Amino acid sequence: MSSGSDITCVASATSKGKLAPFAQVLVTLTKEEHIQLRWEANSWKRQHQQALTRIEQLKADHRLAMEQAAQREAALRSELEKAEGKIRDLQKRLFGRKSERSSSAEKAPGVDAKSPRPRGQQSGAAGHGRARESHLPAQVETIELDCPHCPACGLGYADFPGTEDSEILEIDVKPYRRVIRRQRYRRTGQCPGTPGHPDRASAGAVDPARQVRGIDLGAPPAVQVLVWPADASTAPGLVGLRTDALAGDPDRRTAHPGPAIRAAGKSAALPTAERERWHADETRWMVFAEREGKIGHRWYLWVFHSESVIHFVLDPTRSAQVPIAELSDSEGGIVICDRYSGYQKLARILGTILLAFCWAHQRRDFIELANAHPDLSGWALSWVERIGELYHLNEARLAVRADPVQWAERDDRLRQAVAQMTTERATGLANPALKAPARKVLQSMQKHWSGLTVFVDHPEVPMDNHVAERDQRGPVVARKNFYGSGSEWAGALAARMFRLLMTMRLWGSIPARG
Repeated sequence: MSSGSDITCVASATSKGKLAPFAQVLVTLTKEEHIQLRWEANSWKRQHQQALTRIEQLKADHRLAMEQAAQREAALRSELEKAEGKIRDLQKRLFGRKSERSSSAEKAPGVDAKSPRPRGQQSGAAGHGRARESHLPAQVETIELDCPHCPACGLGYADFPGTEDSEILEIDVKPYRRVIRRQRYRRTGQCPGTPGHPDRASAGAVDPARQVRGIDLGAPPAVQVLVWPADASTAPGLVGLRTDALAGDPDRRTAHPGPAIRAAGKSAALPTAERERWHADETRWMVFAEREGKIGHRWYLWVFHSESVIHFVLDPTRSAQVPIAELSDSEGGIVICDRYSGYQKLARILGTILLAFCWAHQRRDFIELANAHPDLSGWALSWVERIGELYHLNEARLAVRADPVQWAERDDRLRQAVAQMTTERATGLANPALKAPARKVLQSMQKHWSGLTVFVDHPEVPMDNHVAERDQRGPVVARKNFYGSGSEWAGALAARMFRLLMTMRLWGSIPARG
C-alpha cells in the first residue's frame, strides 16, 4: 500500500469522449486524516445546527416581543381613547347644553342652526312688567306742592284731574315691649299645705325664651326651636338637645313649639327601621373641624326618606356602617338607592333588605358613553330610548291600578319589554366586535339587573331615586352658599334642621316654594 502522497491513475467515465478534470485522479488519505476531517465536518454540522436553533429562538423572541408590543400599543390606545372620551364628556358638561332635551329650533328641519334666537327679552316684544304686589296692604301718601304758583308769572296753578302714582315696597320693623303679666293666686282651703308648694303661686313660671340669655331680647319661634341657645358659651349643648327639647321640655328653658313641630320632631326621632321602604342617598358635607384619626374635612350627609319621615344623618365616613346602623333593627324592606357598594354590603349583612337600583343612573351611563365615544353614540342612544320606553310602560301600568283587566294587559307589556331588554343585553355581550366601553356598560347592567327590575314585581317602588336626590338638593345648595359647618356641633345642628324642616314639608306643614 502506498503512502498518503501516492496518486493512482485509473480509467474513468468520459463525457462526450473527453475526460473530466481530475476524473482519473484518486486521493488516498490516512486514517488519522480521515478522522480529523470527519471530526471537523461534525463540528461544522453542530455549529450549523446551533445557529439554526439560535435563529429559531430569535424568531420566537421576536414574535413574543411583537405580541407584547401590540398589547402595549392596544392598552395605550385604549387609555388614549378613555382619556379623549373623558375630555369630550367634560367638555360636554362644561360647555354643552344644560338639558338633554333639544330645542324646538334644532328639531325643525327648516331652521338655520347657525343663527338661533338669542336668549332673554326679544327686541320689539312686549314685556311682562314688574310684579305688582297688590295683595299687600297699601298706605297712601299724597304729595302736594308747597307753593302751587308759576315761578314766571306768579299766578296759581289750577287742580288737574287725576294723579301720577308710583309704588315702593317698604318693610317696616317696629320694636315693642313685650309686657308679661303673671296672674297671682292664693289658696282658699284650710289644709296645712303641701311641702314644696307655697301659699301663693303665679302662672307661667318658666321664663320666656330669649335670643341671648341675660339680655332682654325675644326670640322668634324658629330661633327658639332650632338654634336655642345661641350664645357661644352654650352652643355646644345644641348637640344634646333632642326631641324632648323640641317638644317643649320646660326644664331646658326652651320654647314651646306648635303641634306640627312637636310631631315632626318626635317622628323624626323614631328609628327608621319602623318603616318598610326608604329612599337612600348620600352627599358630601364639609365640617371644618379637626378629628383624631380623620384626614381632611369631608364628611357625608346621609338621607333616608320614608313615606312619613325624612331622616338626615351626618357621619365622618361614607362607610356602609351608617345605613347598617340606621336599618339594623329592620324586619325587612326595600331600599331605593344607587349602585354604591355600601348599600350592597347593607343587603348582604342584614339579609332582609331588598335593593332597588336607580334606572336614572343606568341611563346616565349610556349618555356618558355617547358623549365620550361619538362612534358609539348611536348604539348608546338606542339604549336610552329603550329605557325611556320602559318608563312609559311602567307609568301606563300604574295609571290603571284600579282596573284589573287593563292592569294585567299593561303589566304583560312591561314584562315583555323587560324580557326583550334582557335578550338584547345578552346578544350585545356575546358579540365579540363590541367595543370595551360599551361592553363595560352592559356588564354593569347585567351585574345590577336584579335590583333594576325590582319595580316589576313591586309596583309601589319607583324606577329611580329622584326622591332622595331632591331631598339632598337643599344641602347641596347650602354648601355652595356657606361651604358646610365650622364645627361638629354645627354639623349636627344642620342635620337636625334638615331632618325637622324636611319632615314638616313632607307633611305639608311648610309650603313648598316653586
